[in-house]
Amino acid sequence: MRFFFVFFFCILSTPLFAQQKNKLVFHHLFTNKPLVFNENYILKNKDTVSIQTFKYYISSIQFLKNKKVVWKEKKSVHLIDEENSPSKIIDLDNMPDGIEFDEISFNIGIDSATNYAGVQGGDLDPTKGMYWTWQNGYINFKIEGKSTFCKTRNNAFQFHIGGYENGLATLQKISLKINNKKPLEINLDVEKLIEQINLSTQNEIMQPCKEAVEIANKLSLLFSIQ
Repeated sequence: MRFFFVFFFCILSTPLFAQQKNKLVFHHLFTNKPLVFNENYILKNKDTVSIQTFKYYISSIQFLKNKKVVWKEKKSVHLIDEENSPSKIIDLDNMPDGIEFDEISFNIGIDSATNYAGVQGGDLDPTKGMYWTWQNGYINFKIEGKSTFCKTRNNAFQFHIGGYENGLATLQKISLKINNKKPLEINLDVEKLIEQINLSTQNEIMQPCKEAVEIANKLSLLFSIQ
């Protein structure tokens, strides 16, 4: 009887364990703690900042071993939204067990081919608030909040970072060295991004431009493995 219960438990737990392994989990940090919307954070320059919106696209997820791709996700587009906690966990359902890898790569944003294809569904649905209908293009990354340094109405700042042509492409490729640990947990330091922007003089980007490219470049350096 004891053997039966042990065997039965193993049968039940094995699928759950398999489900837990092939996941990417994203953590958004501020002051080395989980980001909390509308909380007042005091920066090193004495500015007080609060975040109200934070979301971005992850696409083209690949795992590599010795610089060679060993697995890549098909139709790989995910909208990560701090307001929607389940979105910060990506299930890699079709990734076989037993694959060895030492690196992960993915894009922040949507590639030009997807943009040229126009409006789509799922996480690419314009109702998600990540599409510029006026110029037919996806927003790769969006952050909005308030800052005591902002000389704007209600001290608000908003950065909608996108663009995919005419030298203003903001798509960023991220590569991180990893081991076979699963689920794989990835940190994004929001505080470091805000600290690199002078909110007293730069507090709004709502279209493709050189300033958007500069912020996209900063964002690409803020990911790390937990």
